[in-house]
Amino acid sequence: MTRPHAKPSPEEIKEKQDLEDALEEGLEETFPGSDPVNVTQPAPSRDDGHVKRSG
Repeated sequence: MTRPHAKPSPEEIKEKQDLEDALEEGLEETFPGSDPVNVTQPAPSRDDGHVKRSG
């Protein structure tokens, strides 16, 4: 048999809410997280003549 879950204590409720708030803040600060990282290097401009590139 399974026993019913006990209700969380006020401290557990506060801790869970604090974690949820921290997660939400982190997600807002990193939004949009779905944008891909640009890993390509742009073509050199006229002013980049002094820059040595490998590739």
